[in-house]
Formats: sequence, C-alpha cells, structure tokens
Amino acid sequence: MKTAIVACSIGLVSFGLLLASHPGVSADEGAAAPGSGVKLERLKWDAFRERLASAKSSRLTLVDAWATTCGPCKANFPHLVEMHKKYGSKGLNVVSVTLDDPTDEKAVAAAEKFLKEKEAVFTNVLLDENFGDGFDKLDINAIPAVFLFGPDGKELKRFTMDDPDHQFTYEDVEREVAARLGSK
Repeated sequence: MKTAIVACSIGLVSFGLLLASHPGVSADEGAAAPGSGVKLERLKWDAFRERLASAKSSRLTLVDAWATTCGPCKANFPHLVEMHKKYGSKGLNVVSVTLDDPTDEKAVAAAEKFLKEKEAVFTNVLLDENFGDGFDKLDINAIPAVFLFGPDGKELKRFTMDDPDHQFTYEDVEREVAARLGSK
C-alpha cells in the first residue's frame, strides 16, 4: 500500500512539474489559463492612429479609454469584454487604451494584471506619451470615454463624460454598436 501511495505521489509531482514547465496551461483543462492570451502593447499616439486606420477588415472599431485609477472605468470594463464576445464575429474590433502613466511600473503592472483578470483578449494599448497627454490627444476631460471608428480610421461617434448633463452608459454604446452592425 505504501508503495502505491509513493508511486502515486511521484506521479502527481511529475505531472505538476510538467505543467509548471508549460506556463499558461491549466491543470484543470490542459487549456490556456485565463488571461494568458492578454497583452498590453505600448504605442505612441501616431502609431495608435495608424493602427486604427489599418483595421480595414473590421466594420467598426470601438476604442475604450480607461485607467486603473478610474473606478467607473474598471466597473464598466466587463461590458467591453462582452461586446467583444458578442459582436467580434460581426465585424467589431475592440481596443482598450489605458491612460495610466507609462513611466509608473506599478501602474503598468496593475493595468496588465487587470486586463488578464478580465480576460481582455482583444487589442490593449498603453498610450506611450507623457502622462496626461492622452486626454489632450483624445480631446476629452474625463474617463471612461468610448469612441467608434469606421474601417478608414475616422471617428464616427464618441461617448464621453465631459458634459455632466449628458452622461453615457455602456448600454448606450452597445445599442449604437448593434445598430451600426445591423445586429440586435
């Protein structure tokens, strides 16, 4: 009996070592671990704009501006993930742009951790500009903010918190996305 237990223990340890040597593999399913396909890419403003203009295969690109220090941004982020799942196959390209300070290693690490926890497997960009410049480049005063772009990279609609009398919800964004993609 002791021999069987020792053999079983050795087998489990070996299996654990095998899994440990393959990061991103879950012992439960043998599939990629949640968030393993998520990455945060540093881009300058001009490269970001070029990327938007090159998304010609998408019918619509949704850009969500957020930061780890923005509670409403983080609370609404699951809506973004759901829209990606629901409309990605219908032509929606989702991009998240964090306006966190690119020189603050803790903020960048927090953004990466958050994106992995939320399983944000779409394009995630850290705007690699001077801290605060993203607000000017996007012409916004507050986040969250959502922008819809056509396949040519031209802005079609924006949802911002700049006007206190006209606040948006992510349900408003989804209705607009569904209408533009001809979905319900």
